[in-house]
Amino acid sequence: MTLAISKEDLASFHQAYQARPESKVLERTVTKNGVQAASFDWHSIADNDQHFSIDLATGEVADQKQSGRCWMFAALNTMRHDMQAKFNLPDDFELSQSYQFFWDKFEKANYFYENVLKTADLPTDDRRVAWLMATPQQDGGQWDMLVALIEKYGVVPQSAMPESYNSSRSNEINGVLNQKLRHDAVILRDLVAQGASEADLTATRKTMMQDIYRMLAYAFGEPVANFDFEYRDKDKQYHREANLSPQSFFSKYVGWNLDDYISVIHAPTKDKEYYQTYTIEMLGNVVGGRPVKHLNLPMNEFKQLAVDQLKAGESVWFGSDVSKESERKLGIMALGTYGYEDLFDTQLTMSKEDALDYGQSMMNHAMVLTGVDLVDDQPTKWKVENSWGTKVGEKGYFVMSDAWMDKYCYQVVVNKRFLSDQQAAAQAQAPVVLKPWDPMGTLA
Repeated sequence: MTLAISKEDLASFHQAYQARPESKVLERTVTKNGVQAASFDWHSIADNDQHFSIDLATGEVADQKQSGRCWMFAALNTMRHDMQAKFNLPDDFELSQSYQFFWDKFEKANYFYENVLKTADLPTDDRRVAWLMATPQQDGGQWDMLVALIEKYGVVPQSAMPESYNSSRSNEINGVLNQKLRHDAVILRDLVAQGASEADLTATRKTMMQDIYRMLAYAFGEPVANFDFEYRDKDKQYHREANLSPQSFFSKYVGWNLDDYISVIHAPTKDKEYYQTYTIEMLGNVVGGRPVKHLNLPMNEFKQLAVDQLKAGESVWFGSDVSKESERKLGIMALGTYGYEDLFDTQLTMSKEDALDYGQSMMNHAMVLTGVDLVDDQPTKWKVENSWGTKVGEKGYFVMSDAWMDKYCYQVVVNKRFLSDQQAAAQAQAPVVLKPWDPMGTLA
């Protein structure tokens, strides 16, 4: 069936538009102010105030600037919250995101080469090959990917490896790095087609990785191997420890057993059963490192795990679609913040399942839950630490309505000690492998 738009159709649409008494007023309003300003509902300000029955002390909000490192910031923030409590660290203390950024891009390059060789016998128009070449590497990631980096490289305070131009503004290095990776993909695929030996392929990859290391060292600075840790605590007492490695620093000052922390998702689509674990083909960063693994749970259990961890005094890494119904300057994430349906007099609402299946929504940003407002032991709104600096929200903190969480939150990371017996048994299962482009493989 085909349907071309006729002149008669256009005339009918025009007449219907002119017949609506509000059309000219709304046309002037929207053309002058934009869609969001014209549809903003000011009631959302009063409905989402910054008061919470559970409100953890977490210090100053960090700023990822012009980079896609939210997943790193959020994960490192959950660790620094614990460190601040243990060691009385000042509110502005941060772990080095630049250090993790270097190693993530380095490892992602090697992971890309690995996948290029695994798919070298497929044509370039195969969907998997096209998916690889579309974005050889990017800033985003997931919790398990940061764990893989920490297990291999440790962590350092920001004082040991501070921000650089390229860590704060990653677009330039990303463009050059992706060009390099695609260039190298041609070479690797050609070598496979020519029947190159395993030894030749390995030697070629090592030369390529040497180039990658040099490029990243120029962009971010070479990662620190040993350093001294100096700070004044909140009581102005001076502390210094000399000759730490990133691994020894993590062991002493963070001290988490990272195996205790697992990813829980809420994906209410027909292809994903609850109480089942999932992984995603060709998703990761460290070859041989911790794989991505998600446990899919119903939303009520998903939220209860987050509440239980907050009640225990521990903040919660989470992933959501921050682009939907979110007011950045005020720091409000709530359904109805923008009345697009009322403004345009049309239907836009989709179920969470349909939004995932049809590409309308997916996880694209990671933040930290640092509080929750409980009424009759049920959450009504959540306090969120973002990583966009202190000039948005309430000094960088956002409010998320519970209904917004239901619709747009997809992932939380919790300690396994909060799992029920049923959930723990489900989490221990071998994961079902999803296709590379599955929405649960989206990088925050």
